[in-house]
Order: sequence, then C-alpha cells, then structure tokens
Amino acid sequence: MNPGDVNLQQLLEQAQLMQQQLVTAQQELSDAEVAGSAGGGLVVATVNGSGELLELEISPMAIDASDPEETAQTIADLVLAAVRDAVRAAGELQQEKLGPLAQGLGGGLGGQLPGF
Repeated sequence: MNPGDVNLQQLLEQAQLMQQQLVTAQQELSDAEVAGSAGGGLVVATVNGSGELLELEISPMAIDASDPEETAQTIADLVLAAVRDAVRAAGELQQEKLGPLAQGLGGGLGGQLPGF
C-alpha cells in the first residue's frame, strides 16, 4: 500500500463511529430543554434542543384587565420574543452538540447538518 492510498476499512469504521455520535447527539438534543424569556420573565418559552416548542408560560402579571386590546398585543409580542430567545438558545445547544461532528466531516457543512 502506498502512503497516499486510503484504508477503506479504517474510513468505514470512522464513518460508523461518527454516525453513532450523531445519533447520540440528536437524542441528547431531543431530550434537552432550554428556556427563553421576555418581559423580565413575564413570558417563558421552553423548547427542546431541536427547537420544538414544549411549554409556554404567561404570568398573570402580564395581563391588564383594564386594557384587553393593548394587553393582547403586548402578550403576543412577549410570546414572540420568548420563543425566539428559546430557539436561539436551542441553536447554540445544537452548535455545541453537533459542531464538533461537522468539523470531523471536514467542516464542509458550514457548521450546519441537514435538518438542524
């Protein structure tokens, strides 16, 4: 074998190991929960590591019964901000879990794996 030749068995073993690591990382992301908040905690959104919304909490203090129209708009804005914050945190977790795997592939994925 020449020094430039590829050892296909070794390459296959590395690919299988990376696949196992990817499956493990994806399961960890699915099981992980991260929260985002807005309005000083008036609204808290919880997502899993894949960005799926799991829970949304709205504090009763966010409600102004004397102005329901304004309250509805404010709550909508807070919900959007909290969900965006939680999804951002999930993206950071994805990068933490999957980034090293993408680099193991030569970094040719730009830090992103399909579906993430």
